[in-house]
Amino acid sequence: MTNPPPDAAARRAIAPVICYPNDSLPAPDMPLLAAARSTARKTGEVLVPPRDARCFKVPAGHFFRITSVEGPQVGDLNLWNLHDLSERFYSGKTRALHGTHVTTGERLWSSFPHLRPMATIVADTLDWYGIDEYGGSVHDVIGTRCDPYTGNLLSGSQYHQCCHSNLTRALADHLGLSLAEAEPAIHDVLNVFMCTGFTRDTGQYFMKASPVRPGDYLEFFAEIDLLGDLSACPGGDCSAEHSSDAAACHPLLVEVFAPAKGALTGWQSPAPNGYDRSHGR
Repeated sequence: MTNPPPDAAARRAIAPVICYPNDSLPAPDMPLLAAARSTARKTGEVLVPPRDARCFKVPAGHFFRITSVEGPQVGDLNLWNLHDLSERFYSGKTRALHGTHVTTGERLWSSFPHLRPMATIVADTLDWYGIDEYGGSVHDVIGTRCDPYTGNLLSGSQYHQCCHSNLTRALADHLGLSLAEAEPAIHDVLNVFMCTGFTRDTGQYFMKASPVRPGDYLEFFAEIDLLGDLSACPGGDCSAEHSSDAAACHPLLVEVFAPAKGALTGWQSPAPNGYDRSHGR
């Protein structure tokens, strides 16, 4: 290790600066959304089996809820523009704008060049958890998804029920694509119900037992027409493992709700980002 310079302590003591102050972000009209939600009726549901994934559609202006229904279970969520798979959930920019974990009133943002809200979180029964003594919190946008490539790299395994493979199979089946065609569309996820953080000493990504229990849910408002893909992670509550058949796993329920006609008066689906895309030329 390099010897520290004489002013090492002073350099470390410099106060941090928030990279993207979000005070100027367009804010969702939460009272309007709450009023619209109170009028909503259920229009459909999808039950995601343990160690598998399923796709679902949500029209703009509708709500969707992900619920733990039998036991502690985390889920990996992909979202796309229903009409254009090149516009997908951008976990890195969502993290930069809102922080490492998201909750009520915060949004899932889409990829460049669109960079607009895809979904707004309107309810979170785990919002009480906050940040624990280890720096852990719930619903993270820092983990990528468990995948067979990292498993093979670290242990030489050929495990196929990881979230990346689950999401790939589900998207391929839903769109009638081959696995090779579907896989490039799979992207970094929102880890629904997962409790994670970074260790203080080594800065490594950690997971711990999720506080989710049957009946807990995370609910969203669809800002644009969405195609969703949710995997019920093979890690179960992710208390010990995330890519094996050892953990107890449970299904997750996705429900879609339509508000009453006229309940969203004044709301408009957000337009794509206003940058002119000239890139200095």
